[in-house]
Amino acid sequence: MKNSLKFIHLGALLAFLAACAPATPGGPRRLTVMTHDSFAVSEDVVTAFEAENNAQVEFLKLGDAGEATNKAVLAADAPLADVFYGVDNTFLSRALDGGIFEAYVSPLLGDIPEEFELDPEHRALPVDYGDVCLNYDIIYFQENNLAPPANLEDLLKPEYTSLLVVENPATSSPGLAFLFATIGHFGEDGYLEFWQGLVANDVKVVSDWETAFYTEFSRWGGERPIVVSYASSPPVDLIFAEEPMDTPVTAAVVSDGSCFRQIEFVGVLKGTKNRDLAEAWVDFMLSKIFQEDLPLQMFVFPVNPDAHLQPEFVNFLVEPEQTAFVSPEDIATHREEWIEAWTEVVLR
Repeated sequence: MKNSLKFIHLGALLAFLAACAPATPGGPRRLTVMTHDSFAVSEDVVTAFEAENNAQVEFLKLGDAGEATNKAVLAADAPLADVFYGVDNTFLSRALDGGIFEAYVSPLLGDIPEEFELDPEHRALPVDYGDVCLNYDIIYFQENNLAPPANLEDLLKPEYTSLLVVENPATSSPGLAFLFATIGHFGEDGYLEFWQGLVANDVKVVSDWETAFYTEFSRWGGERPIVVSYASSPPVDLIFAEEPMDTPVTAAVVSDGSCFRQIEFVGVLKGTKNRDLAEAWVDFMLSKIFQEDLPLQMFVFPVNPDAHLQPEFVNFLVEPEQTAFVSPEDIATHREEWIEAWTEVVLR
């Protein structure tokens, strides 16, 4: 994980300088939204916001959720944008402790279930959620006459040796979420023993989700038929397959305690010169037009229960009934300790 502003690329600096430039009198105001690399939104949705608010929106992508959060904290005294979206509950305390957000009570918060609101001071407002789970390549297991894993414990069996790829929790948000799944499932006294078993079973560790899913996963030509991804990955794979398919060729393991729920947040950055426009963007992200665009753009679920989910997104979706739970307070207190302990066991 990069821990210095010197790693922020030139494009980020130029975007920051452009954001500081005054808008043309009478022309649209520029709003800079800082986010992670996986952010996506339909062009017509952004255009609708720009037209309603006489604004020009620019997106500044600065790495994985953890990396982007670090950069936002490091730049707290000279913010790189007006709004930051994409910090999740695995890194939320780092952002809040860094004091990067202004408190803002959006009028749309009344539509959002309380279970998603993890910051009582309303500095970070929930936007979407997704479940990090094991995914497996159905065809691989059929061709090898092997039953897919049904739970986390199965991964320790000899028949699954050299089949699993995971993301490093120090550099990857889904990797950290999976670490929390193992802590929630096996407890603080048992999760390291589980990881020792994975090491003995030749688990492969990579730095990010893109590498794990699109390089190492057998579905896309890699050698590992089990990968840490999302419960929504199988239907997404079906929707965007190059050749039409009737059913997904991948599936998620959603047994009790095997997945961890990620919640993503948005907040107004301290020091913005566009406070009212930043608040308008936060409201927009909680509105139905943005919330309904989320599933097929970032393959996550909207927190607004009034948002309509597209049939093609939910027809083949299997959600976990009971996810592993680690309290936000425990995450805030022990996150770095748990990552260091994991690193000692798995990488050293």
